[in-house]
Amino acid sequence: MDKLYLSADIEGVCGIADWKETEIDEAQGAYFRRQMTREAAAACEAADAAGVRDILVKDAHGSGRSIDPSALPRNARIMRAWTRDPYSMMAGLDESFGGACFIGYHSAAGTDGNPLAHTMNGNAMEIRVNGILASEFLLNAYTAASLGVPALLLSGDRALCEAAAAIAPNTRFVPVSEGLGNASISIHPELALERIRAAMADALAAEPKTMLVSLPERFTVDVVYKQHYLAYRASFYPGVKKRSATGVRLMARAWNDVLAFIHFAL
Repeated sequence: MDKLYLSADIEGVCGIADWKETEIDEAQGAYFRRQMTREAAAACEAADAAGVRDILVKDAHGSGRSIDPSALPRNARIMRAWTRDPYSMMAGLDESFGGACFIGYHSAAGTDGNPLAHTMNGNAMEIRVNGILASEFLLNAYTAASLGVPALLLSGDRALCEAAAAIAPNTRFVPVSEGLGNASISIHPELALERIRAAMADALAAEPKTMLVSLPERFTVDVVYKQHYLAYRASFYPGVKKRSATGVRLMARAWNDVLAFIHFAL
């Protein structure tokens, strides 16, 4: 494989448990930015060892400025900050990439597998795509699939990995934590790095086509907001129907139409 795409978030890295630990201006967030960097670097190092020549890393948390670029291998490029296009956490991805991996991902809004569970931002109580609670992994794996790019590796909390297996059964999973109420139980951070390296090597040794997520032919997207006025606002998006005080629905045939809706409605 010549080119690999890596999207990295922070709410699913090993040990994280509180929103303040995700914030770039919080002193207690420094450790978890390092852990996010280390987990992304571990995947990149395994890809480098497997002969991948070009790795594009998308820093996909918060300001997009959490990863230390100096910790990545020399064949890794990094996209920092945000393009502000509908690809969002997958900005820069195209058909030329042989695979995508997802590091530090977390459970979806409306689930309890991570004390920091959410989807895209804090505005939605839940997002469903064809009835399935949508995590950021589901959205981004579908984006990859729309370009013919397989989803090779996912690391994050256990509940996310278990849910993701329903749409990506051949993706390699590395659960590094498990939510319990408002707490999180994590494995040792060095063990997380070891398992990410091993899973990345295993994924790259396999047939990529087996890890291509099947993209539905049509999409019904339901968003339930925390605030009623957000549903009112979203109801003016072309094709969107208001279904309740806090809920709206979009029906679409093209995944890019779903991405555009999410881009403007969340």
